Amino acid sequence: MTTACYIIASILFILSLGGLSHPEKARRGNLFGIIGMILAVLATILLARDTINPVLLAGMMILGGVVGSVLAARVKMTAMPELVAMLHSFVGLAAVLVGFATFLAPHHLTGAEKTIHDVETYLGILIGAVTFTGSVVAFGKLNGMIGGKPLLLPGRHLLNLIILLASIWLAYDFIQHGSPTPLVIMTVLACLFGIHMVAAIGGADMPVVISMLNSYSGWAAAATGFLLGNDLLIVTGALVGSSGAILSIIMCRAMNRKFISVILGGFGSGTPKAGSGAAAEHGEAVAITADQTAELLKNAKSVVIVPGYGMAVAQAQQSVSAMVKKLTEAGIRIRFAIHPVAGRMPGHMNVLLAEARVPYDIVLEMDEINVDFPSTDVVLVIGANDIVNPSAEDEPDSPIAGMPVLQVWHAKDVIILKRSMATGYAGVENPLFFKDNSRMLFGDAKASIDAVVHGLA
Repeated sequence: MTTACYIIASILFILSLGGLSHPEKARRGNLFGIIGMILAVLATILLARDTINPVLLAGMMILGGVVGSVLAARVKMTAMPELVAMLHSFVGLAAVLVGFATFLAPHHLTGAEKTIHDVETYLGILIGAVTFTGSVVAFGKLNGMIGGKPLLLPGRHLLNLIILLASIWLAYDFIQHGSPTPLVIMTVLACLFGIHMVAAIGGADMPVVISMLNSYSGWAAAATGFLLGNDLLIVTGALVGSSGAILSIIMCRAMNRKFISVILGGFGSGTPKAGSGAAAEHGEAVAITADQTAELLKNAKSVVIVPGYGMAVAQAQQSVSAMVKKLTEAGIRIRFAIHPVAGRMPGHMNVLLAEARVPYDIVLEMDEINVDFPSTDVVLVIGANDIVNPSAEDEPDSPIAGMPVLQVWHAKDVIILKRSMATGYAGVENPLFFKDNSRMLFGDAKASIDAVVHGLA
């Protein structure tokens, strides 16, 4: 019965991932995942009913369920990336604790079985420790507690190599003698490596880091599954690990980045240009009012909206949806342009727009919409910066050179909604602000959009 439940749960997890491939099927995919997890937990309890304390288990499940429910209900969409990073850290910490518990538990394995068991223990703790501390640092960077600029220590690559070689030697010593000393030393080194690895990655690469840590947490769970002899945990960890790795590769391609180069150090390592120098080089930015923006939109036939993290911070998606409804009723063609790394995590903007009930068929990806900008009358850039930065194509020395961007500057008019002239998460100045067809609508995005909607009445 337990094996049958595990097989059904595995199928449900696969169907859950398949459902997440399209917004219209995402709710059903999540439902499959929830049912699969409930079934998996119940089957695991049934399997271990003779070896666990039911009162202790129930207490821990209730405590964890209450804490998780309260945090999930209170978290804002802008804080979702931090929550995901913190959840990854829990998976890593669990792998470390399970690894040490398995090592300390009495067993009577010999020969090849003991070697395999020791390798599983070592790898589970190693991956878990890197995931744990790396996720904590990622949380700090996303939360603003740690600066977004990469920490580039002298000889950092040599330091990483030394940690790698030391971990290999410690693995050999642990397998040969079974002493806890190399295991503890490796855990400390792995924790330091996780901190150093993520701290050396720049702010603009953090979406890739989130998906990368997601992959690490999956492999940590799979290693834990081997230790516990739990087939479902192995399957689930492999699904999470492989899908996270694939997502990281897709996002690196979207940013014209190599995965290894992200790990070795991300965007933002250069010194950003000062705002005054950029203004002198590109000209002066021209401001526009909400009423003038409304008039431009009234006279347009085609409008494209580019949402960014600023829209999420201002919680402006409902106001944007109201504006889209008014413009659509006026016979104006409206579409959204979504960059793969808009926001702080994959799909961030899609979720916000879905929350505001924006129709899926007008939400287009970068490759679908870029060719249409020359025939677009007005582009509204709401809180986006790096993903619409022309220096990615025009300036070979730019830290974001080669990164595919939304070519909004080819439209007839571009309205950029921002609080100030500050740079984006990558710390790179944006020449778009100073182009002849660009205008700056300064202020809170929600308040600005509400004023534009009022002007459309």
